[in-house]
Amino acid sequence: MKKVVIAVDSFKGTMSSIEVCSLIETGFKTIIPELETVKVPIADGGEGTVDAFLTALGGERVKVRVKDPLFREIESFYGILPDQKTAVIEMAAASGLPLVETEKNPCLTTTYGTGELIIDALNRGCTKLIIGIGGSATNDGGIGMAAALGVKFLDEAGNAVPLNGSGLAQLRRIDSSAKDPRLDRCEILVACDVDNPLYGETGAAYVFGPQKGADQAMVEFLDQGLQNYAAVLRQDLGLDVQAIPGAGAAGGLGAGLVAFTPAQLRPGIEIILDAVEFNAVIADADLIITGEGKIDGQSLRGKVPIGIADRAKGSGVPVIAIVGDVGDGLEAIYQRGIDAVFSTNRVAVPFAEARLRAKEDLVATSESIARLLKIAGW
Repeated sequence: MKKVVIAVDSFKGTMSSIEVCSLIETGFKTIIPELETVKVPIADGGEGTVDAFLTALGGERVKVRVKDPLFREIESFYGILPDQKTAVIEMAAASGLPLVETEKNPCLTTTYGTGELIIDALNRGCTKLIIGIGGSATNDGGIGMAAALGVKFLDEAGNAVPLNGSGLAQLRRIDSSAKDPRLDRCEILVACDVDNPLYGETGAAYVFGPQKGADQAMVEFLDQGLQNYAAVLRQDLGLDVQAIPGAGAAGGLGAGLVAFTPAQLRPGIEIILDAVEFNAVIADADLIITGEGKIDGQSLRGKVPIGIADRAKGSGVPVIAIVGDVGDGLEAIYQRGIDAVFSTNRVAVPFAEARLRAKEDLVATSESIARLLKIAGW
């Protein structure tokens, strides 16, 4: 009996990683019913990170009221693992893009709610935090998050700046004297889905600003704000965040976490794969199915499919990626260990329409791959 390991990220804004794994399994087993499948929901620090950990390791989901990206109160959540000391937080649950689907504006959005999740975990006695920072709606450099932890961000006159992307340009001084002291006694691992710097052409605003609603003028304004933020961090904290890979993740939240907490930035995919003991799971596999909403040159920067392919190399297991969109740079993807890429988009339609049929298209694509495997003798 052939064994297929299905380890896929969420299709952002469309399906969770758990849903994607189940739909792929349905497609494969429709064609090859006797197939052994192992589902491993994977997240790289974005949507689905909490569920991926709780599915793999157990624990409980904690509900909490926090501010959304536009400072409105919502019900959010995070996970606490069975040791009752480790919290798993995904910033997307408080500061994520789906929460402002029709109101995208990275000048106005904040990470304040993410800071509130951190405070709640500290209040419950957690001393280790795993924080996933993918899927953000923000470009505030993490000042919203840090403000929730007690840090003050001041302008020329000593007044508080807006805790959003627009506030970074006004920032002149940082006062960390009232920061929650419990943070310094915590171990904080940041599951970071990219390694982009804070500012510049490959930084937070230029690379990710447009998908958060920024036009070219706004991108330039936000980037200037991030440069100013970096200068104030150097001035007041003596920290050069621009030199830190991943500082630009989540609109600069990577920089904020390193600056104001004892955080270590690690590829999110590595943290979750270690937690689920992925190397042991694939040791006797015949095929790995991975994927995400879009695969392109950016996928080389810490995304799930490449993390899976890197692990598969050591076991000699072939890897197929099922994705929504296929962008440029596919040759580099193949060179990194992905053996084949299949798009679920069977009909050329806009994303708003494609997402409505995403589930049936995913099952159909999985069935097609299974038919190919059957031809090959499976």
